[in-house]
Amino acid sequence: MVTVAAAPSEVAVAAPLGPPGVIDKIAYGLGSIAFGVKDNGFSYLLLLFYNQALGLSAKSVGLAIMIALIVDAVADPFIGNWSDHLRSRLGRRHLLMYAAALPVAVSYYFLWNPPAGMRDAALLAYLLVVSIVIRVFISVYEVPSSALVADLTNDYDERTSFLTWRYFFGWFGGLTVGIAAFSVFLRPSAHDPSGQLNLAGYSNYGLTASLIMFAAIVISSLGTQRRAAAFPLPPPRPAFDLRRSLGEVVATLANRPFLCLMGAGLFSFSAVGIEAAILNYFRIYYWELSGDQISFLMVGNFASIFAALFLAPKYGAYFGKKRATVLLYLFGIPLMPLLVVLRLFDLLPPNHSATLYWLLFASSFVNTVVAITGGILFSAMVADVVEDSARTTGRHSAGLFFAANAFLLKALSGVGIFGTGLILDAVGFPAWAKQGQVPAAVLTRLGIAQPIVIVGLYGVALVFIMAYGIDRRRHAANLAALARPDVAVP
Repeated sequence: MVTVAAAPSEVAVAAPLGPPGVIDKIAYGLGSIAFGVKDNGFSYLLLLFYNQALGLSAKSVGLAIMIALIVDAVADPFIGNWSDHLRSRLGRRHLLMYAAALPVAVSYYFLWNPPAGMRDAALLAYLLVVSIVIRVFISVYEVPSSALVADLTNDYDERTSFLTWRYFFGWFGGLTVGIAAFSVFLRPSAHDPSGQLNLAGYSNYGLTASLIMFAAIVISSLGTQRRAAAFPLPPPRPAFDLRRSLGEVVATLANRPFLCLMGAGLFSFSAVGIEAAILNYFRIYYWELSGDQISFLMVGNFASIFAALFLAPKYGAYFGKKRATVLLYLFGIPLMPLLVVLRLFDLLPPNHSATLYWLLFASSFVNTVVAITGGILFSAMVADVVEDSARTTGRHSAGLFFAANAFLLKALSGVGIFGTGLILDAVGFPAWAKQGQVPAAVLTRLGIAQPIVIVGLYGVALVFIMAYGIDRRRHAANLAALARPDVAVP
């Protein structure tokens, strides 16, 4: 067990258990299945469900999810700060993790099972309230759970390894349930050739996903519990004071490398969110794929997560996290919208051809490898901010930093759905659309708008990443300074 050296204001802890191993990494990673299932549903299915199956306008659904995201943005820093300072015999993280398991599962179930007969206004209000509930409770779990990595190890490269397992299971869980959604629950029928209007299928998906989320949270919490006694403990706290808590949050989050990451994350995760939310519109209506073809594309993505599991730690260790991330951006920005652009210039085979399908398969594989590897490196850079901040604040604030990271990850779905709703409304995409019957002019406008938005967002994110200042040498200097609290830290 490797722990962050205590700053003067922190309390040393119990004897270590020895260095963490693969079992610890798996236990830590398993918890992200809950977040992966939730985020996959929000990113790929929620807009389809409430827009196409229930008939709400895409703009209204996007607005409701965006409002829920704003509420989440207010709650997350307080949850993170609470996680950093909570004292209990279960550890400062685990009490919150256990407490979130049942509310997460129940609220996610009801998101996909609205009461029958609701009119538009009531249905929109229901979506807003339930979305807020699930977002807040997933934060109560995900923030302390993800922050465990800063307690488990302070090694520059081993953090990347831990987070690789977390991303692996998050994507694995999300993909598995996503494939089941299209291949098991949303089966096509004579009246619904694409299967996207199947209300009973969405209901069964919600029940299955909820049970998986509950199991993942409980198993991961139990699996990481044995190390909780050896984690750094916060000092005893005086009674809660809102002004003091806000001051600590602001002072901690003012760290310059962290602000660079948040700027990059805001734009890049928004781009990923729009890509995810609009992806099935492209697959169903632009490329005219069947449910089974979409499922097979997602099966192919399993190869992507195994490739990233192998690639990300080695790639990050060889180039360093910042340089590796910059290179990924330079490679991925022109690649992600490539097939859409080629279709606009009529340089691709027609829909329903085998050649086009395998091009889509290859594009999906490569883009997913890039996305997962980039996400792993980004989270590992967030973990390195913990010691950089502790040098000046004297506080171990992993929970607070990972609260901000969790918020940005959730922005994948919130900003993505909102942005996608605006794009669909701007191009005139119809509700209750049937495959093969969307006007060609609408599809052309969609193919023009999406690449412009995506490339622009990623370009701004790259500028922020290049300003991030923590490399291997600076991280080592931070650890050395924290190990000698008698030395003044600039």
